[in-house]
Amino acid sequence: MVSYCAFLRGIGPGKPGNDALRKCFEGLGLEGVSTVLSSGNVLFSTDSSDSPEVLEERIQRALQQQCRIGGGTILRSRQELAELMERQPFGGLSHSKETYLTVTFLKQPLAAVSETPDPPEEAIPHVRVLGYDHASRALLAVVDQTQAKAADYMVWLQSRFGTEITTRTWNTLAKVRAKLPAQG
Repeated sequence: MVSYCAFLRGIGPGKPGNDALRKCFEGLGLEGVSTVLSSGNVLFSTDSSDSPEVLEERIQRALQQQCRIGGGTILRSRQELAELMERQPFGGLSHSKETYLTVTFLKQPLAAVSETPDPPEEAIPHVRVLGYDHASRALLAVVDQTQAKAADYMVWLQSRFGTEITTRTWNTLAKVRAKLPAQG
């Protein structure tokens, strides 16, 4: 049995609602389905031999058909998330209302670190990209929320990496990891 979190793109609080998401995942035969927050974090376990990529496709098709969700689905296993958090990529930095520690998961891995440039300073001076974590396929950044331009960073991410990405805060990942069941 492998435990995963499906990070869904384009989900907002109440739309489509956690009950609808759980029902969709359960309809696929996935076990132990639960949600974390209301921003598209769906936890589940499966003993399927399907690859994560095949599971992502099955889930996305079901979400489009049943919930009319056209965004993307990116899976990370409990082990991948635990290993990312154990690496402590943000060091001693703390997430707060003023400073967001963000993790942007990419569906496809980048080939080289050189593919992860910082956003243009003149356009997005409040974002510091710390780097790319190859094992979790994630871009790590610190966003200064006091300048109220987080949307600029999201636009840059999409223009640079396409739409097959989704961003979560470090605090959200801690909540997800705490709720994911141990893998059997």
